[in-house]
Amino acid sequence: MELGELKEVDIRKVWAHEQYDFSKWLAEESNINKLGDTLGLSLSDIETEKFVGNYRCDILCKDDNDRNVLIENQLEPTNHDHLGKIITYASGLDASIVVWIVAEARDEHASAIEWLNKHTDKDLSFFLIEIHAYTIDGSKPAPYFKIIEQPNDFAKQLRSMSGTGELNESQNKRLEFWTQFNERIEKKGNPFNKRKATTDHWYSVAVGSSKCHISIDLVNREHKIRVSMWIPNDKSLYDKFYDSCSVIEDKVGFKLNWDRLDNNKASFICTYIEGLDFNNQDNYEELMDKIIEYVMLFKKAFSPFI
Repeated sequence: MELGELKEVDIRKVWAHEQYDFSKWLAEESNINKLGDTLGLSLSDIETEKFVGNYRCDILCKDDNDRNVLIENQLEPTNHDHLGKIITYASGLDASIVVWIVAEARDEHASAIEWLNKHTDKDLSFFLIEIHAYTIDGSKPAPYFKIIEQPNDFAKQLRSMSGTGELNESQNKRLEFWTQFNERIEKKGNPFNKRKATTDHWYSVAVGSSKCHISIDLVNREHKIRVSMWIPNDKSLYDKFYDSCSVIEDKVGFKLNWDRLDNNKASFICTYIEGLDFNNQDNYEELMDKIIEYVMLFKKAFSPFI
């Protein structure tokens, strides 16, 4: 087999201007999705040139849990000025996730991002990413996001616990379940983006909007798993779904539980999978395959109405 030659291209020849070329390119849906895949996040509600006092950040968007994601671009080696900017912008925009994209990450700034991740809790995360471009035998340049520093979520979970720094039995079991679930998603060909395994009882799957997401909840005390379309704070969206409930249920293939929760901000539409038992994992593969099946059915059924 004849192989091509991979060559790196000067990114300034691909994107001559940081703001008008690179930031504009990155803000396009298909390209922000490429970045999201690298981060393990689903990014939506994109705003560019968002003012922070007298300054403007490059991109502000949302993840599938409605958290602010700040993206600052620098098509040159990292410097102290931009490090200060990302912290200032994160503070002014109440960002939970900060993504610093650069041409070259200097060691001292990579160490600074590592230090920030080590000394902040799980509600604040920093990513340092290099942007590269490559061609094969004169092809069009292809972008590549290289992660230099990222949060160690497991360590942050330990620090956020009450003093002991130890996981209790339920947290261990949930972390084990989600770790196996991610492996199962990979074996199934990654039908949707997986999330980092955590000790939480829930796991979210993006549907392309910050207004709602699919939530998978482990209800071990009742020996079942809930798969739901979760709407954090938008009764009008719930009503829109409900107006088309017969169409949605036809596409899913079974009846759903509809709960508007009039006394709460959130609403959800769900179904249940029976048989969860943290102390008996013999059916885990079967349960996980059913979860993946239901998630894909929900995405197909609800997406036209989002």
